[in-house]
Amino acid sequence: MNQGLFHYQEKFELEAGGYLPGFQLKYSTAGTLNKDRSNLVWVTHALTGSADLLDWWKGLFDDGKVFDLKSNFVVCANALGGCYGSTGPLSINPETGKTFYHSFPLLTHRDIVRSFDLLREHLGLHSIHTLIGGSLGGQQVLEWAIMKPEVIKHIVPIACNAWHSPWGIAFNEAQRMAITADVTWKEDSARAGVEGMKAARAIAMISYRTFSIYSKAQAEKSDERLDNFRASSYQRYQGDKLGNRFNAFTYWIYSKAMDNHNVGRGRGAAPEALKRITAKTLVVGIESDILYQLSEQQYLSEKIEGSQLVVLQSDYGHDGFLVEFEQMNEALKNFYDRVNEEAVRVIRI
Repeated sequence: MNQGLFHYQEKFELEAGGYLPGFQLKYSTAGTLNKDRSNLVWVTHALTGSADLLDWWKGLFDDGKVFDLKSNFVVCANALGGCYGSTGPLSINPETGKTFYHSFPLLTHRDIVRSFDLLREHLGLHSIHTLIGGSLGGQQVLEWAIMKPEVIKHIVPIACNAWHSPWGIAFNEAQRMAITADVTWKEDSARAGVEGMKAARAIAMISYRTFSIYSKAQAEKSDERLDNFRASSYQRYQGDKLGNRFNAFTYWIYSKAMDNHNVGRGRGAAPEALKRITAKTLVVGIESDILYQLSEQQYLSEKIEGSQLVVLQSDYGHDGFLVEFEQMNEALKNFYDRVNEEAVRVIRI
């Protein structure tokens, strides 16, 4: 993938109040843009994802897959507030000359999507063929499709919702409580709250996975064990792994953006907002997802005119969209086949 940096030099007003004195976005591109610029696939990443989508979602973009890089041009940007090259809490505030840390302002998905759209314009990309993302990224897909319906032709919001549920907010608050319980969290340091974030990640894993997958993957091989269980080691492993590549500030910022996600805010409620989406839509849910439950994707499918719904079967729960590539590729191929068939029927009529 090719890497780039987009610098926005003007004052960037934020929905919740406050502003950023400019920002930068790190982005990646892959594939080749065709002559009429009609083959753009834009990917929005999940909570701890990055612009390097081939590191975490290659199963959709490899040779012979639905978004084969021989025939598609792909863009993915690290979201505003991030820690993988975009302006975030560990960046320097140019107005003070000091690192933001705790002073980094509250973001919403609308802020993040506006920054993405500025990048799109900077790259001279006038139309997005497909906008796709899961979880936090799926929430951004919905916001962008509502804000810029004239730009986006197809959307694939995966394992997400029209507004974040009290259940989801409760999970996020429990994780932030773990971060604040870390005595270092009050410090202005890149490693502030990292031990708390490890605990937060362990809490999150329980919402991302299922009873079934833990029973299969973390079951004890002996009935005699009294301590140091496989499931315990796995939780610590996941916390340590994230602690080595992420920071608690971005974790906090993104979890808050998930919480305040509500497409109906200021738009006359969610059904009215979803009516603004004109893109051909494939909503993807996961049968075993306990975090973004299937009823939330069913709601999206009911309220977005002409949308299609596909349900993945997976023992991995919410994380299924990062694992079940065979089902995802098949669902996407069928979606485009149906869209193309409808277009042919319209032309014939």
